[in-house]
Amino acid sequence: MNVHRTVARRARGILVALVAGTILVLAGLVTTPARPAAAQDLGPLVGAQASELAAVVERYSTDRTALGRRWNVPYSSERNARFRDFFSDWRRRVEALDFESLSLEGRVDYVLLLNELRYRLDLLTREAGLAAEMDGFISFTSLIVDLEERRRRREPVESESAAARLAELPAEIEAARAEVEARLEGGDDVSRIVALRAVTALAERTRLLEDWYEHYAGYDPVFTWWNEDPYARAKAALDGYATFLRETVIGYRAGEDEPIVGDPIGAEGLAADLRHEMIPYTPEELIAIAEREYAWCEERMIEASRELGYGDDWRAALEYVKTLHRDPGDQPQMIRELADEALAFVTERDLVTVPPLADEIWRVEMMSPERQKVSPFFLGGEVIQVSFPTDGMEHEYKLMSMRGNNEHFSRATVHHELIPGHHLQGFMTSRFNSHRGAFSTPFWGEGWALYWEMLLWDLGFPSTPEDRIGMLFWRMHRTARIIFSLSFHLERMTPQEAIDFLVERVGHERANAEAEVRRSFNGSYSPLYQVAYMIGGLQFRALHEQLVQSGEMTNRAFHDAILKGGRMPVEMVRARLLGEAPPKDFESEWRFEGDPLRRTTSEEPTSSGPHPRETAH
Repeated sequence: MNVHRTVARRARGILVALVAGTILVLAGLVTTPARPAAAQDLGPLVGAQASELAAVVERYSTDRTALGRRWNVPYSSERNARFRDFFSDWRRRVEALDFESLSLEGRVDYVLLLNELRYRLDLLTREAGLAAEMDGFISFTSLIVDLEERRRRREPVESESAAARLAELPAEIEAARAEVEARLEGGDDVSRIVALRAVTALAERTRLLEDWYEHYAGYDPVFTWWNEDPYARAKAALDGYATFLRETVIGYRAGEDEPIVGDPIGAEGLAADLRHEMIPYTPEELIAIAEREYAWCEERMIEASRELGYGDDWRAALEYVKTLHRDPGDQPQMIRELADEALAFVTERDLVTVPPLADEIWRVEMMSPERQKVSPFFLGGEVIQVSFPTDGMEHEYKLMSMRGNNEHFSRATVHHELIPGHHLQGFMTSRFNSHRGAFSTPFWGEGWALYWEMLLWDLGFPSTPEDRIGMLFWRMHRTARIIFSLSFHLERMTPQEAIDFLVERVGHERANAEAEVRRSFNGSYSPLYQVAYMIGGLQFRALHEQLVQSGEMTNRAFHDAILKGGRMPVEMVRARLLGEAPPKDFESEWRFEGDPLRRTTSEEPTSSGPHPRETAH
């Protein structure tokens, strides 16, 4: 019997190995078919995940996700306390590890994990402050949280007691509403920002009450007998109060788009977020960098405008380029053409490894009209989501959508979303050092895709003045994102001023500018997300100068090393590529803008291509 079990186990092991080998073949890791398949496929995987802390990071991510499913009420004090214990405990356990015994990759993960844990604790403190600000609007919802927590603790429901408490809820809601109305009538400042945050939290807790009720109703006849009417009244009161806040305080009107309000985090919040992203700059310094980049773009815009016969009026040249869009229905074909063009450009120049499977599996989907109100341009990854007008849109919006997604603008964004941008990123990071998804940052994610826009510009990818204007439009857009998003979070610019800024400084269609600002401030993106495009791109650009322009690495080796290393703040990418292990008490200090970045000042770049500092600054 034992012999048969052993044989069966070995057979299963062989089968698993064969299946795994087949997967590797299909993954497109073969680049030279003439070589033996096994040697070619397995070679890139040997030593690809060398960090001793990979399993530790994976355990942290798994535990955190599991805990989030259990404690799933944003802004609840119970959730805040439980996660504070969790992050504090993990921090103690990580600090107890033997740092000196770790390799470079292990030390990078050690620093990244401690950085993550410190930041999560900072966010809990920030969240508690935000919750306190909302208390005047939604303090009565503590009842809902308590009911749900009892269920989550698997306590038996006390139907009569729950009904009594629910019956009191409409009066408490009415009292909260009366207080807000009194403040408004008295001329007191009632914050639209806090009200919008409260409406979001109120919607979440209303859904929580629905889940709680549906868990028992019908299954427990005694529960239903007691709670059916109090629940219906409480639910109606919650919905009515949410409508009151949206219309009276926030300014929403039925049939109109939601007002863009946002939730600025202030100078202190920005400082904490910049520390977490390992960006040792102040917001003011980043805005100054953006202004310099904008000035460079404007000079190049004028050059292209002159070539097209518009003189120094680059905005007129931009308006002309916007008219060069495809006909309705032809946008998906254009995407394919531009994707093939970018793939050929990077592979013919041996800039980065592109596994054949990565090119095979990407797909195109059209974006819904509602989604286009928030995302008026492409979104990407394995599926590129295309924004283009539908037949049901109003005529003026159709025209704006086509103008904003013209062929020359698109040439600068298709490769950003697909290859060598986001799709190639996702393909590689799901296969190499995937545990570092815990340290994902837009400075790595968006920075990488934006960096390729810069590199392809330097290598002559835009061959016509129309193409250069298309690429420059987006580059100016990234500089504007830094300026308007940081200014908003410092409370120096309103959302409407941000919209006007995009129209006047970059040349956006107004509807597209509004969608861009809505996307930036509707809570879907972190406060530094829009900053990360250009700043992350400049970080990668500085590394390229230091390692590739100096002749120390080839383009392909440099780019492959970044992708295989996994997602992380770019300063840790730098540590990995330079082979310089970060200290245990690491603090960010890499000033990637300003001083010469090469490790040796006597050497000049050996690349035949244009020098980044000469072409972009």
